[in-house]
Amino acid sequence: MSLAPEARPFILICLAMVVVAALAGGVSWAVPAAILLLFVLYFFRDPHRVPPEGEGLIISPADGRVVEIKEVDDAAFPGGRARRVSIFLSIFDVHVNRAPVACEVSKIRYSRGRFRAAFHGKASDENERNRMDLSTSYGPLAVTQIAGAIARRIVCDLEVGDQIQVGDRMGLIRFGSRVDLFLPLAAELRVKKGQKVRTSLTIMAFMVAPDAEGSHGA
Repeated sequence: MSLAPEARPFILICLAMVVVAALAGGVSWAVPAAILLLFVLYFFRDPHRVPPEGEGLIISPADGRVVEIKEVDDAAFPGGRARRVSIFLSIFDVHVNRAPVACEVSKIRYSRGRFRAAFHGKASDENERNRMDLSTSYGPLAVTQIAGAIARRIVCDLEVGDQIQVGDRMGLIRFGSRVDLFLPLAAELRVKKGQKVRTSLTIMAFMVAPDAEGSHGA
């Protein structure tokens, strides 16, 4: 089990609090700071995971629970429509976000916004967010990191033009958040609302490459 590098400043602060509290009031004073340190270690955990293999598999970009599945207008997708699968991350979920498929980053767009609770339906459109458009051999995809009422710090590791593999790190959102996965309507969805999903492990959808669709129809 490794830790996300973003944990370092928080760990140092907590360690300093433990030492100061212990020197000022003994072990009993240090206990609350030690508990906070344990929470920081737990929150920033970054477990090693091996994604399932298979053609056309789209894997979850985040740990959490599916809170909404909705068709939305989106000019980046065929016909100007996409299916949005929204994943709510509680403070107890792993908060590292990972690539759902091998892809190239075609666009990154950061938007300032509000800080509604991440499980709120309007969070996808109104909250602070960072959208990454992805080009794949199966067609377009997109992943949006969304800040919640507590999470107000979005970390994106990627730049336009980056080529990444399924399971590669995309970024992190601190302390409770939401991640939206955008799929073409033709994708075969494999999850349902209320389902618990895990990044790099849960199969979210199945897609067929455009040339494969043509050969099947011939």
